This record gives sequence, C-alpha cells and structure tokens, in this order.
Amino acid sequence: QVQLVESGGGLVQAGGSLRLSCVASGGSIIVNAMGWYRQAPGKERELVASITSGGSTNYADSVKGRFTISRDSAKNTMYLQMNSLKPEDTASYYCHANLRKAWNSRPMDYWGKGTRVTVST
Repeated sequence: QVQLVESGGGLVQAGGSLRLSCVASGGSIIVNAMGWYRQAPGKERELVASITSGGSTNYADSVKGRFTISRDSAKNTMYLQMNSLKPEDTASYYCHANLRKAWNSRPMDYWGKGTRVTVST
C-alpha cells in the first residue's frame, strides 16, 4: 500500500523557519516528480514547489527566495525548507508524488494527509 506521510508542521512566529518532510513508502515504488501544495481555509489548493526525479525545481512566485525544495531519492523522501515565514504562509501543506507501484505499472498520483503550518504575527 502506497503511503505519503508528511511531518514537520507546527506553529512559528513570522520570520521564523520550518522544515517539512514527506516520506513515500509502499513496496517497490518508483517515484517520479514530487511536490508540495498548500491550502488555506476558504482557498483552493495551490502548488508551492515541485521537483522532478532529475532534480529540476519549480516554485510559486510567492515563495521564491524563501522556500527550498529538495529530495533524497534513495530514501524516497522530499523536504521543504521554509525560511522568512509570513502569516500568509499559514495553511495545510500536502505532499504529492507521481509514482509507479512497480516497474511495469503505470504512473499514478498520490497525496499525503497534510501537515498544518501556522505563522503568527
């Protein structure tokens, strides 16, 4: 059974930092692209940052220069280093992965259950 499990969320003051982690597990999975999304109350889910299997990254304009996405492919783990946090970064952060359950299966999208980030003024 494929699972994506996020950790690292919490309460932090504006200007502070947090590091989110996401571990993908489940048999012989082969992970392609991964990404972080967030959803604030009353708003749609939005892409924060993504990273390909080759390490190419993409960021939302609102987090460029403050957030850094990375991954350890050997551990099927992805990270999001969040610096200079602002109150508007407050949201639930979700891990996304496009992966194959086995070498001969088709790629599918999976989501974690989310981790809450709250930035206080």
